[in-house]
Amino acid sequence: MRMYDIIEKKRDGHPLTEEEIRFFVEGYTDGSIPDYQASALCMAIYFRGMNDQEISILTDAMAHSGDMLDLSRFGTLSADKHSTGGVGDKTSLIVMPIIAALGAKVAKMTGRGLGHTGGTVDKLESIPGYDVTLDGQTFMQQVEDIGISLIGQSGNMTPADKKLYALRDVTATVDSIPLITSSIMCKKLAAGAHNIVLDVKVGSGAFMKTVEDARELATKMTTIGRLCGRNIAAVLTNMNQPLGHNIGNALEVQEAVEVLNGGGPDDMKQVCLALASALASMVFQIPHDEAVQRAEEALVSGAAFQKMVEWIGRQGGDVRYLKDTSLFPKCSCVYEVKATESGYIQSMDAEQIGLCSVLLGAGRATKEESIDPAAGIILNKKIGAPVNKGDVLCTLYTNREAVIPTAEQQYIQAVRIGAEAPEEEPLIYDIIR
Repeated sequence: MRMYDIIEKKRDGHPLTEEEIRFFVEGYTDGSIPDYQASALCMAIYFRGMNDQEISILTDAMAHSGDMLDLSRFGTLSADKHSTGGVGDKTSLIVMPIIAALGAKVAKMTGRGLGHTGGTVDKLESIPGYDVTLDGQTFMQQVEDIGISLIGQSGNMTPADKKLYALRDVTATVDSIPLITSSIMCKKLAAGAHNIVLDVKVGSGAFMKTVEDARELATKMTTIGRLCGRNIAAVLTNMNQPLGHNIGNALEVQEAVEVLNGGGPDDMKQVCLALASALASMVFQIPHDEAVQRAEEALVSGAAFQKMVEWIGRQGGDVRYLKDTSLFPKCSCVYEVKATESGYIQSMDAEQIGLCSVLLGAGRATKEESIDPAAGIILNKKIGAPVNKGDVLCTLYTNREAVIPTAEQQYIQAVRIGAEAPEEEPLIYDIIR
């Protein structure tokens, strides 16, 4: 079999066989197929597309290109959640304890943040002592004992995807539904869960800018998940502004604790309950209304917060910080960004606000950069809020005093104020099961 023939076949619009797809993935992973041929195939896929069978085979081949997490011991109770990336997105810290408190088994490998989107590992590491590097036996035993563990991603999980994504990033082939779908879903397959809920973000702070594009991606991912033998649902959520009020690692942990104790912002609570109930419905094979009721009860009763305390403590985290969030370290520089005009907040560029938090030290522009767990932003006003000139739009937290003028301008430019209140947008656009 020759790679040349596979490229030519896809270039001419024909579907590839399972043997051809697996030949490509194996060859590109072990280095026998060079970058220039892999990029040619990616471009052919970009223009010609792939049918569902091709995508499911590609997804499965990439999932099996490295380590696979075996959760079969938990039967149909294993559960996972994936977000396509957003700003202020601390939903894993809330949804996972809720679903574990209900009796599901959460063995989750999660990632670090890069660019304007935060990473769950970074948030967890802001809790002193939390260990994200458990060995496999300890990790699985913790899930067996208490129903939940979150660790960093394995270095040898989905190596084909790591190589292919880096290549797509420099060959203008990122924006391809078959390649996006296989990239996301191969990681979920490798992570082993039987039940998966996808939080597909839509808007200025998301990869998918329109509901139509997000629905296409969500539909494709749920289809491929089912073809690969998983229960899967996708929730399309609004990312035209940051989720909740807090952006930054320790700040987001504090907000997650608020929600798990029955408080916190309404938008944060609504999205988390939608994700948790979609997952609970699949795990326990119960109607959606009953799943919503169970998820709400786990919050109201305090069971979800107690599960978080148990989970964090088991992994070495200092649970005093959860019981008293004022213990988290503070930044030396706290600065209020004030409105330069009166009116209503009509829109917010969530991506630019996320990049503003990176500038303050809450994120990283490259993988090598370190993160300041205390840095970030707390939003005082969101879309639809009336503002007077001089009102506080947000508060910046940083130990980099020199960046404050630039960060202030970046935030002001990301917020558009107009004379009239905007129409209210839905928080959840659709749920695809």
